[in-house]
Amino acid sequence: MRIGIVGYGAGGKYFHAPFIEAAEDIELVGIVARSAAKKAEVEADLPGLPVYSSLGELLAAGVDAVTITTPPHTRHDLVMEAIKAGVHVVADKPFAPNAQAARELAEAAARAGVVLNVYHNRRRDADILTLAGVLASGKLGDIWRVHSTMDQDNAGSLEVGASGGLLRDLGSHLVDQMLWLLGPASHVHATLDWTDRFGERTDCGFVVTMTHASGAVSTVSASKLNHSETRELRAYGSRGSYIASGADVQAEALMSGRRPVEEPATWGIDAAENWGTLSTKDGRVTIASAQGNYAGFYTWFARAVRGEGPEPVPAADGLRTLEVLDAARRSAQENAVIAL
Repeated sequence: MRIGIVGYGAGGKYFHAPFIEAAEDIELVGIVARSAAKKAEVEADLPGLPVYSSLGELLAAGVDAVTITTPPHTRHDLVMEAIKAGVHVVADKPFAPNAQAARELAEAAARAGVVLNVYHNRRRDADILTLAGVLASGKLGDIWRVHSTMDQDNAGSLEVGASGGLLRDLGSHLVDQMLWLLGPASHVHATLDWTDRFGERTDCGFVVTMTHASGAVSTVSASKLNHSETRELRAYGSRGSYIASGADVQAEALMSGRRPVEEPATWGIDAAENWGTLSTKDGRVTIASAQGNYAGFYTWFARAVRGEGPEPVPAADGLRTLEVLDAARRSAQENAVIAL
């Protein structure tokens, strides 16, 4: 499958290109970048790869699919442009400004007969895959509560303004993880932290509690401006608990210059000192890290386009996440529990 990337910021550079390179049966054939500086960066990172000035130019050159990883306020229109051109689409999260706009994109893709997926790659984080294995084992019994905290001391990466904010950025991932693990949510309650530091009022921290149709409750929280670097997962069930304090393994590796294609056997495995503990009546057991690898998203996506397997994150899943995010914003404004 021939794919092009639209946008070469941190997302395109670190979280898409390296994993397309490492995926199976997929080829990166072009990048859309406008500024001279970005074009030079692409040439330095990916020598000889064609660089285009617009999505239209990339489409005219011929591709089977595109990844849209431009700033949030631009994504919806670019995704729609690609759909109307009849190419398959991977859209960065959030792939639309709200659930209604996401529904319009999903319906347009269905009419056009193209595959539209949302890049919720963090379903393939080592810690989430490890937790998924613990939940699937049944050793916790009936699941009561799951808590997920992901604080980042990185104010410079906060997307500001009406289309930005931490809830729509990192919150998209954390909410999607819980929906993937525990099933759809029926009720949402949230609180948001706000800052005017960057000239536009922006949410820079959140706590979102979801009651799932299964009866389980999940809480996801994160911050950007509190000088905290914390990643913790806690799960409580009728037979015990699982607690893990891990690291953002793949992101840290990428930022240090490593690439998944160069170390497929060991990529994305958390260090032993971060492995979680399962506690039951039989005692405490350390659970080894599962292997995370975002490249799997693109391998699955290419297979789905060929009709050979399930889609990694269908548009319907991205819509479900946006419904929770919309409800969380409303909950924070009204200090109310919102029924979905």
